[in-house]
Amino acid sequence: MAPPNELLARKIFKGILAFELLGITGAYFLFYKMNTNQDFRHTMSRRFPLILEVYYKSNEWAGLYGIREHDQEAWLNRKN
Repeated sequence: MAPPNELLARKIFKGILAFELLGITGAYFLFYKMNTNQDFRHTMSRRFPLILEVYYKSNEWAGLYGIREHDQEAWLNRKN
């Protein structure tokens, strides 16, 4: 049988691993929702502008330009 410290270390490791997988899954679904829903991006611009900025920057780093401008134009037209 394994020593008690080793069992505790395994439980902590499994907990950290599960927490990281949950975080990665959550980040993926947040990115997916922002990538497919312009209204959600508008909500994010009002509530969490820093997160939306990270979304725009990550797309620009990937070579996808114009999303920010398209959103701003659509939101401006919606106000008028």
